[in-house]
Amino acid sequence: MTRSKQSSSIEQSLGPASSVNEGRLLTAAAQDERLRKILEIIESGSLCTIGDLALEFRLSASHLQHLFKAQTGARLGRRLVEQRLHRAALLLLQSNMSVKEVAYAVGYKHPPSFVRAFERFFEQAPGHYRQEMLMERRIG
Repeated sequence: MTRSKQSSSIEQSLGPASSVNEGRLLTAAAQDERLRKILEIIESGSLCTIGDLALEFRLSASHLQHLFKAQTGARLGRRLVEQRLHRAALLLLQSNMSVKEVAYAVGYKHPPSFVRAFERFFEQAPGHYRQEMLMERRIG
């Protein structure tokens, strides 16, 4: 059955009160709810990957990324990395964990990869960031 025939049969089965526009509104509402849930998961600080989120929402990873970009204008992978790095910054300031331990705690398997990502995002090495921020706290 072609897509247009499927749409027609769906509309007929729903009755005259339904329309294609109502279906789109429901879809938009469902997408907004899905996006809200995705953002909640990301903001919760849980260590999730695009693959984890795709499984959770029963989408392919590429489709999930496309939907996220279309609805937020931001890339999902970038958002996940930024969330991890913000969490790492907090751990550096609120714990005595080593940089290596922080890297593992926020989901990096290789500490040098973490250090490079941290330097790109915060424009300084994690150890220097910790030192500088703790110094500012003492002064301020």
